[in-house]
Amino acid sequence: MTEGIAIALIFTLAGLVKGVVGLGLPIIAMGLLGLWLHPLQAASLLLVPSIVTNMVQMAGPGLPGLLRQLGPMLAAVVLGTCAGWWAWGGLGGRLAGLGLGCMVVAYGLLGVSALRLSLSPRASARLAIPTGLVTGVITAGTGIFVIPLVPWLQASGLPRERLVQAMGVSLLVSALSLALVIGGSGHLGLAELGGSALALLPALLGQALGSMLRQRLNEALFRRCFFAALVLLGLHLVWQAWP
Repeated sequence: MTEGIAIALIFTLAGLVKGVVGLGLPIIAMGLLGLWLHPLQAASLLLVPSIVTNMVQMAGPGLPGLLRQLGPMLAAVVLGTCAGWWAWGGLGGRLAGLGLGCMVVAYGLLGVSALRLSLSPRASARLAIPTGLVTGVITAGTGIFVIPLVPWLQASGLPRERLVQAMGVSLLVSALSLALVIGGSGHLGLAELGGSALALLPALLGQALGSMLRQRLNEALFRRCFFAALVLLGLHLVWQAWP
């Protein structure tokens, strides 16, 4: 009962952050759930909320053109996830907890620094496939699919609303790729899907609240506090997983 309440609160928080800034659900959910759950259990819980919330986020005009633009990177994500799953021996290996903590710290530091990279259209296109492959490999090892995917998208010069939509598309494909390899390995049965489906409601509730709050909050301050908290969470995960 207590664990169920904790999971619901985590997904509400993760959905709220996603509603405000357009991302954050996988890294918050994996980071907080990873404090006591095995990475494979945490990733399984994450799947349905991540897939559905990103389907909501990707809706909008211009979707076919965006899919064509992101196509090479999205295909590379799928390939990288499958290759990474084989290379790591599945999510939850000996270094999974340490890798999870390092990814949370790295993403938090990137956000706290407010570093804004900028890529020309040609450079962005050249980096599309490497970005997808590396994101997929990291996804298969840690369950987190934001690095280097999100920094690449942010550096590609997309307008704000187009960027939020692109993140929805990209994170959806990453989540589906993770579901593919977890399911293919026999670790995604009815019990896991049921638990993930139950986590969907608080995630959607949080996302709706975040969308309503987006116009009322100081987004810059919210982002700084969010990323600083991620750094602390990641450091704790690294300490917890250190051999």
